[in-house]
Parts: sequence; C-alpha cells; structure tokens
Amino acid sequence: MADEIVFYTNPQSRGAMTHWMLEEIGCPYRMEVLAFGPPMKTPDYLAINPMGKVPAIKHGNTVVTETGAILCYLADIFPEARLAPPLSARGAYYRWLFFVAGCCEPAMGNKASGWNPDTPELQARLGYGSYERTIDTAAKAVEGKRFIAGDRFTAADLYMASFLHWGMMFGAIEKRPVFEAYARPHVERPANKRAEEQAAKLTAKA
Repeated sequence: MADEIVFYTNPQSRGAMTHWMLEEIGCPYRMEVLAFGPPMKTPDYLAINPMGKVPAIKHGNTVVTETGAILCYLADIFPEARLAPPLSARGAYYRWLFFVAGCCEPAMGNKASGWNPDTPELQARLGYGSYERTIDTAAKAVEGKRFIAGDRFTAADLYMASFLHWGMMFGAIEKRPVFEAYARPHVERPANKRAEEQAAKLTAKA
C-alpha cells in the first residue's frame, strides 16, 4: 500500500500486539511513541483516539483504534500476508478475535482490579459472565490445537496467544499447561521477537 502507516504506541502497552502484527505483515510503518499520562491527552492525539489510549494506527486518511479492530484491518488491507482465512472460512476467526476483545480483556481487567461478578444477577448483566467461565472457554478453544481458526497462523492466534502469554507473565491469568502449549510457539515467531527487541530498545531509552 502506498499510504504510510503511523503506529501510535507505548512499548509497555497493548500496542505490543499491533507491533507484532505489523512485523508479521512486513509493511513499512512509522512509530510515534507516547508516554503515559499527558502526552496521550494532547489535542493532537485525542483527535486520533478520543479515549487517550494506545494503540492506534493512521493509514492515509483512515484511523483505526482498538486492538481487535486494528488486527482485522491490517489483515484485510494486506491479504498477501495471509493473516486472515478466506472469507468463507472466517467464522471461528471472527469469533475468537472478538472473544478476546469482548470477554477476555474485561474479565482479566476486572479480576486484576480485585472485582469479579460473583452472583447470577451480575453475571447475567456482563457479556463475559465471569472470569472463571471466560478462562475455561479460552482453554477449551485452544486445547490440543496449534491454530485457533483454521490450519495456519492468523491474527486470531496472534491476539489469543499474546493475551494468554502476557496474562500469565504478569500473573493475571493462572498458568495452565494448555495455555502454555498453545501460546509458546506463537510468541516465539520471528516477527514477535523483532517487535520485542524494538520495544526493549525503546523502553531502555525512556
């Protein structure tokens, strides 16, 4: 694609998933590294993402925020990278991408903050139900599988593997053999290692 991709991130944020995705694609991109706090709340950046958070990308005149949306967008815009299944086979791909965004992320975030819906009434109000149900569902989704949606690596694997890896690393998700067996080969991919090396250098400069 002729238009430049500008990648707004912080090396110690969820931007790591987008960074990995950009390395998988192999397209040129320019990083704009923002510190947490006031630099993410400037008028210029709020015009990109009114939430004042990273990651975000700008591709020509198109702005995309939210990790799941960014991954889907990049997979579609760069089909030669083969990070999305054919259109006729995207059911599981979409299901697990949005399961991470809609269930896993809020369930883990609430648990890490010391809160978990512990009554049937509360669980009925929340899309993810409970942390336990969400994590058990993720375990069933990846058990015995190399790939979560088809017969090759896709953006859905990137999102799920990254979520599980970081969650276990920081103690927000209990380590389970099924999670480690699924996530480990994916996070060892060369593209992710390149992204991690770049992020480490940026963190060292901060």
